[in-house]
Amino acid sequence: MIKVVQGDRQTCQSFVEDLKSRVGQTSPEIEQSVREIIEAVRTGGDRAVKEFSKKFDGWTPESLELSRGELEAAVEECDPQFIASLRKAAENIRAFHQRQKQQSRIDPLPNGVITGQRVRGLHRVGVYVPGGTAGYPSSVLMNVIPAQVAQVGEIVMATPPGRTGRPDPNILAAAYVAGVDRVFLMGGAQAVAALALGTESVPQVDKIVGPGNIFVATAKKQLYGVVDIDMIAGPSEILIVADESASPKFLAADLMSQAEHDRMASAILITPSRELAGQTVEELYRQMEYLSRKDIIQESLDRFGGVIVCESMEEAVDFANELAPEHLEICVDNPFSYIGRLDNAGSVFLGHYSPEPLGDYFAGPNHVLPTGGTARFFSPLSVDDFIKKSSFIYYPKEELQKAAPDIIRLAQTEELTAHANSIQVRVED
Repeated sequence: MIKVVQGDRQTCQSFVEDLKSRVGQTSPEIEQSVREIIEAVRTGGDRAVKEFSKKFDGWTPESLELSRGELEAAVEECDPQFIASLRKAAENIRAFHQRQKQQSRIDPLPNGVITGQRVRGLHRVGVYVPGGTAGYPSSVLMNVIPAQVAQVGEIVMATPPGRTGRPDPNILAAAYVAGVDRVFLMGGAQAVAALALGTESVPQVDKIVGPGNIFVATAKKQLYGVVDIDMIAGPSEILIVADESASPKFLAADLMSQAEHDRMASAILITPSRELAGQTVEELYRQMEYLSRKDIIQESLDRFGGVIVCESMEEAVDFANELAPEHLEICVDNPFSYIGRLDNAGSVFLGHYSPEPLGDYFAGPNHVLPTGGTARFFSPLSVDDFIKKSSFIYYPKEELQKAAPDIIRLAQTEELTAHANSIQVRVED
């Protein structure tokens, strides 16, 4: 049974601590296993990747890379209406991320000094896409399209084979619609290692993005520094802040939309209305009976769900900022009056008709979001994650001479005499 509690400060803090406890440390056994897989791929290349595919997926692909024809065939295999929906979603995602683009700039000054910044897309990015029950075509769009907008040189996708030796055709169709350049049939830590290190057939990438199981997450963490990564994502979570204008039916449906992700997911409602709290709990158990993932929802709500009755909306907003949830719904009469006070959330959904699945699939903002309270300092995946910046400086001789005494003084204060000398020899020239 989902917990219903009075939301004093101590209770709220207890919820925060419970949610933090979900993100445990990787076991030493998994850490060691992943290290061994990475080393095997480093020395064995394609052969090692295929051997691990046979061991973990039960299939050894003849060729790791899929052809463009196989992607096109997957599109033909899928429901045409699904493809049409994918294309609409891709259009919205692309339009939103286009507005995030940064421009290179050059800043000339009247004295002849020129400074500036060059912005360019990364050379090559790897996108990991899980298979099986965790295969989400929407995540293909969310990871690939911002990279395209950033003008990444090449986008390489890795996804594991299914029981038939082929990945989910819906994932391949999404890759085709999103415009992935190359697709490799490989999964798990071995796929992350292949992307990070390169093999005979898999090109080495500069950054790896995309969700995965504990082995994938551990491989990304261990290879960080060899490549860049997006984030280490934890279990999904939603916090709903609601007043008496909210519909219990809507609130229950939205809580379960996150609870069905997995048994570690968290779904919390906070409201000053005790009546709304009780009605929402009733709706939860009424609607749950008709949902295919009822068992997962039930366990998730029992372990990490909660309905908190607080004193005021101000208290609810304070709790939201402290929890820093992945998804934050503001189901109130005037949601825009709160938006300036919501400092910590991955993505905010405003009003009674902006449920979280709207963001997961269609509206345009990215659904790759910080979890586990990291929204206090991390941001959603964006175009910025796929660019690098270089600054440049040009000084005429006379301007360097004017600046020289200050530069030399600063360098000498830090006892870096070679720095000072680099300036001095030019002043004396």
